[in-house]
Amino acid sequence: MHDRIAARTVLSARARLVGAIALVLSAPALAQTQTGPTLEELARRLQALEQRYGAASTDADGQPLDLQALDRRLRALERNLALQEEARQDRGREAAVVSVSDKGAALRSGDGDHEIRIRGLLQGDGRFFGGGAGANDTFLLRTARPTLEGTLGRWIGFRFTPEFAGDSASIVDAYADLRFSPAATVRVGKFTSPVGLERLQSSSSLAAVERALASELLPNRDIGVQLQGEAAGGRLSYALGVFNGAVDGRDAATTNPDDEFEYAGRLFLEPLKGSGGFWAGLGFGIGASTGEARGAGNLLPRYRTPGQQTFFAYRAGVEGDGRRRRWSPQAWFHRGPFGLQAEYASSRQEVRLDAAAAEVEATAWQATLSWVLTGEDAGYRGVARPSRPFAPGRGGWGAWELVARYGRLEVDQAAFPVFADPDASARRAAGWTAGVNWYLNSNLKLVVNYLHTGFEGGAAGGADRADEKAVFTRLQVAF
Repeated sequence: MHDRIAARTVLSARARLVGAIALVLSAPALAQTQTGPTLEELARRLQALEQRYGAASTDADGQPLDLQALDRRLRALERNLALQEEARQDRGREAAVVSVSDKGAALRSGDGDHEIRIRGLLQGDGRFFGGGAGANDTFLLRTARPTLEGTLGRWIGFRFTPEFAGDSASIVDAYADLRFSPAATVRVGKFTSPVGLERLQSSSSLAAVERALASELLPNRDIGVQLQGEAAGGRLSYALGVFNGAVDGRDAATTNPDDEFEYAGRLFLEPLKGSGGFWAGLGFGIGASTGEARGAGNLLPRYRTPGQQTFFAYRAGVEGDGRRRRWSPQAWFHRGPFGLQAEYASSRQEVRLDAAAAEVEATAWQATLSWVLTGEDAGYRGVARPSRPFAPGRGGWGAWELVARYGRLEVDQAAFPVFADPDASARRAAGWTAGVNWYLNSNLKLVVNYLHTGFEGGAAGGADRADEKAVFTRLQVAF
């Protein structure tokens, strides 16, 4: 407000200067016609402007007045006003801007080229299992992630996210972006591999408490370098990178344990994005990765249920012995309060145990339906903001969303009985989830899920493993 007032004052002073100069130049004619201000009156007005706007008089009082003297004083005053305006603009460019909103806190330079944002995600769960599930009922802190991100000039961005939930701290994201253009950005560091649709979705935006079975076959966060970007007004996005390599469903190790690299990429299309038509919310694409994985232990996957219980693992002594290939066609469709997200995943791994060798394939798929009962738009990032945030006594009850999901994961027969024990590892898992999400406002979300997973195999004597039945609840604070 003060800057706007100052700017108007400077403009007004300049307008007066223009008028004064015109009067000075026309002074001889005015003197002859005996109309208009005299030279002495112009000098007094000029002196008042000089006193107000800080310019020193160039002619001492009592000296004879002439047009040249007045012109010098006018020019000095105009120059002083110009310097004041430049200083005001410099202060505006240099002044940092601090802002706090439902998306966190930000500190931005006056020119907008440098910015630091502070965000956070907290998730606390209550997990309660039915009989025979083999897991304990518990409360746990699932996620505790502060995030520091921002820009360092117009070309460089960064993000750093540690994780403090669990028994020890770890780093979730740590990368820098070199932004040549929206169509070409180079990302270096630790971040999510570009293969899976649900894997690329933030945990704060998931429709259910935990990810689906298909995500168990796809890499999570990896360390490497990636070229990514958007084209055609955001209707086409791509990513292509080189990574250390991550096991199915897990993060990569802090170093490259087998001296092999993995190549991963993704292409995604939203052909009618922004059109406003029925299919404007349709998107589809494919992700894939290939590389070598050689060694035992953490180089081989263990597959978990949505209830986070391991139902398949390789025998001790089995090791990766060659090519690992994944591919995943994927799609979403959002229209108004309706949402559908689906993907298929295949992971092939060459393995060895002593003299026996084989290529084992695991396949999975999942489909998730969501319906926002209160009418807000569904989306890949969930309900962004309730139309009527929770406010007791004022008619605001937030946004309510119903969720249903079904998925299957199957490991082919090549894994049994040599590489995996059929009395301990299931050949197939099929599970469904039903849930309710309550978005009280843009920062607070409550979730209730019922999970049911059935198995083929996985118990002694070739019997089926007991079904997993559980109720998961979550309180989420995101900003």
